[in-house]
Amino acid sequence: MRFLDYLGLVFYNLGRRKGRVALTAIGVVIGTAAVVVLVALASGLQRNATRQFSQVGNLTLITVYPKYGEGMVVMPGGGSSGGSGQSQIKLLTPQAIAEISAIDGVAQVIPRDTLRGGARLVAGKMETYPFIMAYDTPDFSVFNYQMKEGVSELKRGEALVGESLAKGFNDPRWRPGQPQPEQPEIVGKQLKLVVQKFSQDGTMTERVYSVRIAGIIKQRMDETDYGMIMRMDDLTQMNEWLTGKRINRNKEGYDMFYVKTTDTKKTTEVSKQINDLGYQAYSQMEFVQSVNNFYTIIQIVFGGIGAIALLVAAIGIANTMTMAILERTREIGLMKAVGATNRDVMSIFLGEAGGIGLIGGIGGVMLAWGLAQIINVLAASYLSNPMPYGGEPPGPATYIAPWLPLFALVFSTLVGVISGLYPALRAATMVPVMALKYE
Repeated sequence: MRFLDYLGLVFYNLGRRKGRVALTAIGVVIGTAAVVVLVALASGLQRNATRQFSQVGNLTLITVYPKYGEGMVVMPGGGSSGGSGQSQIKLLTPQAIAEISAIDGVAQVIPRDTLRGGARLVAGKMETYPFIMAYDTPDFSVFNYQMKEGVSELKRGEALVGESLAKGFNDPRWRPGQPQPEQPEIVGKQLKLVVQKFSQDGTMTERVYSVRIAGIIKQRMDETDYGMIMRMDDLTQMNEWLTGKRINRNKEGYDMFYVKTTDTKKTTEVSKQINDLGYQAYSQMEFVQSVNNFYTIIQIVFGGIGAIALLVAAIGIANTMTMAILERTREIGLMKAVGATNRDVMSIFLGEAGGIGLIGGIGGVMLAWGLAQIINVLAASYLSNPMPYGGEPPGPATYIAPWLPLFALVFSTLVGVISGLYPALRAATMVPVMALKYE
């Protein structure tokens, strides 16, 4: 028999018993929908988690710190001195910038330093105490800062401040019972930055710098919220006044580096190579991968729970096909008498069982799509309130990957074929004479 003949006969036989086929297929519909919806829900949670992490930080950025350990002392410039028990320090010097920049996949190395003393930012009668840091780059868009006001590009003598810091000015002369002072408008304004240092005898000395606020960074739930970001040359000048000497980066290095990779897929490998060079590297992508692995396990568990419903449906298919064989015993004998082989008979019954699985799979995918849309609408209405710490609201609660419907159809059809295997073997091995005599 030709394949089209098999196909036509299979659908003809299924159409003869529409009610029984429909009731059996409903079990497959429920099982397939359960698998698709549960896996889609886990996928949606995974995508939302990754999306939230990417909003907090750039997944192409790697944080690099100096390496401290035990053993040989690593001197700046490549020199070393032996001795067990001595502390090992691998500094973040200009030589380290050259080493890291040579790694394949590194787009940019950005040194970072912090103020080595105390400071207060003064706007008229109001003041606040920022955490001051600087990056050796004129444009901070590499950090994916979302600006509440102003711009992220800095010129000499300019700075960015976090949203929480901009809202945290207070009047030191304010007393209880007085009206609360309004927060000053600081974007585009020249403010005073008073830097303080203490001598060995405890005497405090202050120096005033003029700083223009170029912009305010939206709240990110990290150090930038209460931070003030400056250019590296401006901060170096302040630190040299605080320490009373010129800063030699070849000997003192930087506090840390930010390494930007060309692609998120290369972030983990670049981080590993930086660690192999002897530095301490960490990327948020490593944590994201751990989260992805966790959600992959969740998808498998959810899919297994849904597959239980398909197992129940498989029993129903096996029962339906067994009953069909009993009802069509004489038909099977007649088919064999006119020349049908065991393979022909087995193929027909396997095709019918697989057809029930395919019909149920199509219905299950359609039902799952509808349920996923309902879940997304309900989740969107529940999460419609603004986020308490800023940022965009979560995306759809469920996500049906392109491969998932195809997998569901193949899996449901395969379940049907396997369920009909025993009844088909039983039909194929019938003796034609005994089948024709069956009442």
